[in-house]
Amino acid sequence: MRLQFLGSGDAFGSGGRFNTCVLVETAASTFLVDCGASSMIAMRRFGVDPNRIGTVFISHLHGDHFGGVPFLILDAQFYSRRTAPLTLVGPPGFRERLTQAMEVLFPGSSTVERKFKTEIREISADQSTAINGVTVTPYLVKHVCGAPPFALRFTCDDRVLAYTGDTEWTESLLAVGRGADLLIAEALFFERRVKYHLDYATLKASLARIGAKRVILTHMGPEMLAHIGAVPEETADDGTVVDI
Repeated sequence: MRLQFLGSGDAFGSGGRFNTCVLVETAASTFLVDCGASSMIAMRRFGVDPNRIGTVFISHLHGDHFGGVPFLILDAQFYSRRTAPLTLVGPPGFRERLTQAMEVLFPGSSTVERKFKTEIREISADQSTAINGVTVTPYLVKHVCGAPPFALRFTCDDRVLAYTGDTEWTESLLAVGRGADLLIAEALFFERRVKYHLDYATLKASLARIGAKRVILTHMGPEMLAHIGAVPEETADDGTVVDI
């Protein structure tokens, strides 16, 4: 399994970073974990062909995590000339919110005829689902976004990839990351605690209980970026490639 962080930033591009987007390539599938508003720009920057992506998994319905999906769909139609099916996976409410986003950004775009099949699937917390060669298990976390927010656990290529999404500390993160080959974890702040987001100090206190084999921090705001050199864990950057 190979990952590339196409976007490792927070909602506001702190440090000049793109919004959250992780490209994952396995023997069976190539997929995205989140697709923030700047993700098409990131794909162009790093030479990623959008037609390689078969599935997009969305953790929660904030623009910096799913706002790039309308652009991905329209690029597939007009520029990349996609013919292969595209599967979009998200929490309950994803279908309606995506339609709303497309109509706000590009009126009429949600109903126009396409030359490729677009499948939208909504998944439920604590239920494992096999989708295009990847088994995903969502866990409910604490983040206000108008729909259930998820942390996601993926199994493929005999590897486990865990992702916290955006959330304040919740015990469900233990199940998400337990024994994972890689845990991608939000660290918006270094030690300042705020509702609905993880800070590094709080996460650090529970890493031993989570027991992931490897941890990479992402979604970092200005305070966390100023302390990158003070933490022993790996930190993501736009373009970072990881093999697990």
